[in-house]
Amino acid sequence: MERLQKYLSAQGIASRRKCEELIKEGKVKVNGKIVKVLGTKVSKTDEVLVDNKPVNNIEKEYYLLYKPEGVISSVKDEKNRKTVVDLIDTKARIYPVGRLDYDTSGIILLTNDGELSNLLSHPSGNIEKLYSVKVSGILKGNHIKMLESGIVIDGMKTKKAKAKLKKIDKANQKSYIELTITEGRNHQVKNMFNALGFKVVKLKRLKYSFLDLTGLKKGEYRPLTIKEVKQLYNIANNQTK
Repeated sequence: MERLQKYLSAQGIASRRKCEELIKEGKVKVNGKIVKVLGTKVSKTDEVLVDNKPVNNIEKEYYLLYKPEGVISSVKDEKNRKTVVDLIDTKARIYPVGRLDYDTSGIILLTNDGELSNLLSHPSGNIEKLYSVKVSGILKGNHIKMLESGIVIDGMKTKKAKAKLKKIDKANQKSYIELTITEGRNHQVKNMFNALGFKVVKLKRLKYSFLDLTGLKKGEYRPLTIKEVKQLYNIANNQTK
């Protein structure tokens, strides 16, 4: 038995919070009856409908997208801007795992597997994300050490990170850094550099755990292999224990 909102999320309907809203709005039926009580328990043998459409045993889909700049990391946008979901040719109700800023490019995962999405996004997780960062100004060794040891943002120190100074462009007063973090706080990379007095002018996510952008151009995507999905589950389960 499983709580209804968790079950719906795992079936790829939406995030758990959105599923709770669907239940409260009376859009969910269990065995022919509308259910509005959060926490209602269901099993795989129950017939569950959302908007009168069955959700049981939806086929899971997993995609790796090379997100371009100027695309929203969301299912839909109230300003009618292009979203990451618009770039994937599928009829499944997929959604992004985490977010990349509107002006940030790079790797992002999309799926309708709520269980995997929740595991990868869990606050206690330590999934490594590698970024290529271009900033205005000249970074020095002490700045790299500060990035690695943690930066205080909104009263909370970031987890230890890995930072590597790749290039200094003295003529244009620019620095190029590779930064690996394990958190997913809002605008984290930009805020880490802002706290040190540097403005990020270009940001790209190169890797998500063991996955990278090999073979893809901006706007292109590919489905994950079964092996890759299993590997993500193994990593996520080990990180959140």
